Parts: sequence; structure tokens; C-alpha cells
Amino acid sequence: MSEADAATSVNVAERMGFKGGDLIQERGYDDDVDFDLRDDIEDVTGSELLDEDDHDVVDAVIFWWRDGDGDLVDALMDSLTTLKEGGVVWVLTPKSGRDNYVSPADIQDAAPTSGLHLTTSAGVSKDWSATRLVPKKNK
Repeated sequence: MSEADAATSVNVAERMGFKGGDLIQERGYDDDVDFDLRDDIEDVTGSELLDEDDHDVVDAVIFWWRDGDGDLVDALMDSLTTLKEGGVVWVLTPKSGRDNYVSPADIQDAAPTSGLHLTTSAGVSKDWSATRLVPKKNK
């Protein structure tokens, strides 16, 4: 990776709101994830991504989700078990035209049922899009 590409990737991790000292849990890891984005998140936060078996309270969850991975509502609810108050869940899905593409409507439908609210979506790499979800505030 060139220096310019690395700077762009780090900027993506920072634009996703990650900062030094954040603890990030990763779910849905497989051999098709974007390894550069993973590395850049680790560079920005200064720590390795935690896996699904870690039970530490985390600042954010990144969730690699593909068509056929199962029930998205259940998966999102599971992702909330270690998320601190004020934390975010980033659902990373293959971009349109890629294998295992997930329609944004699927995420929009699943989010409210799992107690989450969709705030923004963005392309974060050549093959992956990200959707930012936050827990609904109870009043």
C-alpha cells in the first residue's frame, strides 16, 4: 500500500469516529473482510480488534455482514451485549454488485427491531459499505 493510500484509509477510520484508546469489537470476521481497513482501525485506536468471544465493554462494534449470514436482527441484538452507552455499531456489507450484497433496506428494517437507529451510510473501501447504527435513546 502506498503512503497516500494508507493516509486515505486512516482518514476513513477516523471519519468513522474511531480514536486512540477506543476498544472495538469485530463480528462476522472471515477471509473476505477488508484487511487494510481492519489494520487502519487498529492503527488509529492503538489496539487490536476484539473478537466475538471477548466480553469487554467496547466503544464500537464493526460487523461484517453478508447475504446469507442469518438473522440480522438477532445478530444486531447480540452486538449490543458489550457496547457501552453512547457506543456505535458499524454494519459493513459488500457493495452493490459484489458477492453476498445486502440491500440497505434490510438494515433499515432490522435496525429498529433490534433497538438501533440508522444515522449514516458510507463507502469505506473498494468492496465494502458501512452503515452507522446507534442505540435508540429511551425517554
